[in-house]
Amino acid sequence: MKNDEIKIIATNRKVRHDYFIEDRLEAGIVLWGTEIKSVRAGRVSLREAFVSTDGDEAWLVNAHIAPYDPASRMNHEPKRKRKLLLHKKEIIKLFDGVMQKGYTIVPITMYLKSGKVKVEIALARGKKQYDKRRDIAKRDAEREMSRSLGGWKRR
Repeated sequence: MKNDEIKIIATNRKVRHDYFIEDRLEAGIVLWGTEIKSVRAGRVSLREAFVSTDGDEAWLVNAHIAPYDPASRMNHEPKRKRKLLLHKKEIIKLFDGVMQKGYTIVPITMYLKSGKVKVEIALARGKKQYDKRRDIAKRDAEREMSRSLGGWKRR
């Protein structure tokens, strides 16, 4: 693997459906020994994960990293809080954003970059139900237009 190559480990596809993405950041993550082995094996789920911050530190909460089977009794807890590595200015920016009503911090993807595990996080605003329906209708209309213009044929 080259130094600038990125290997995506896990994505949180539900984020784009449930939130408007405002601002994105790349964060490092503190992992224990068996966690990195599970991450490299791709045994990660970000579906229910979120980021909490108190203005001083940021934590990835509820991200599931499966136990590493060969480790037996030296394994880690799958859903423990994991510290995110961010600059102080970035943490303050996120904290100020969360203090506004309706904003939260969510992980979008987890990937390997230069051998290090990184998490792409975003400051996001929650969508209302009617926003979700409008997005689905828009996507369906675009699909129909591309079918009619693209020469889509029945087989």
